[in-house]
Amino acid sequence: MKNETQIFGIRSVIEAIKAGKTIDKLFIQKGLQGAIAKELQQLVKSHAISAAIVPIEKLNRLTRKNHQGVVAFIAPVAFHDIEELTLQVIESGKTPLFLILDQLSDVRNFGAIIRTAECTGVNGIIIQKKGGAPVSADTVKTSMGAIFNIPICKVDHIKDAIFYLQASGIQTVAATEKATNTVYDVDLTQPIAIVMGSEGKGISNSVLKLVDHSAKLPMYGEIASLNVSVACGVFLYEAIRQRS
Repeated sequence: MKNETQIFGIRSVIEAIKAGKTIDKLFIQKGLQGAIAKELQQLVKSHAISAAIVPIEKLNRLTRKNHQGVVAFIAPVAFHDIEELTLQVIESGKTPLFLILDQLSDVRNFGAIIRTAECTGVNGIIIQKKGGAPVSADTVKTSMGAIFNIPICKVDHIKDAIFYLQASGIQTVAATEKATNTVYDVDLTQPIAIVMGSEGKGISNSVLKLVDHSAKLPMYGEIASLNVSVACGVFLYEAIRQRS
């Protein structure tokens, strides 16, 4: 979280939320009481902000200031609404190319994927509000600033995003070693959203059940696995190759 905008104090965080700032990480002291603390908790709930309840020692490690039991980090970018972005892309006349990241956890992989996505003309990246890698200063650095040039949408659930995209005429393709087809067998010239999974578990089974297509990369080595950012690059450039 180094170099991110850190704010602390209950009232400061309340005002940041009311001002529409995107809270990337929020830490609240366990057992925090009082009317103003209750107001914060209500705001957190109404804005669907993910908050970690932690012991005071954790907060003291984050800052030496008088934090009053609350420390937050403001995301360096503003997030987009998935419905507005999808409609905008469709109305532009472009063939949609979206990227869905299912619980990706490593900020360096996240940043590398953002960089490749920007280079390949991806229209937007969709991530889940909880459980994934944060949009942090490290993400910005690894993306080489590409994060400022590509829309990122945060959704409550990846499954809801898939349902919405499918209803909008955009097919979903899961990148998974469980597939029988390779990426070269799938038509990526149509409106597509490519789904990439987490580093350890891949794409969750509940998501795999919803996608329109599954595809894998042919593997000939002993390890038989690729870094997710590398695999994502192959999928995106195959889409570009087919569309050229």
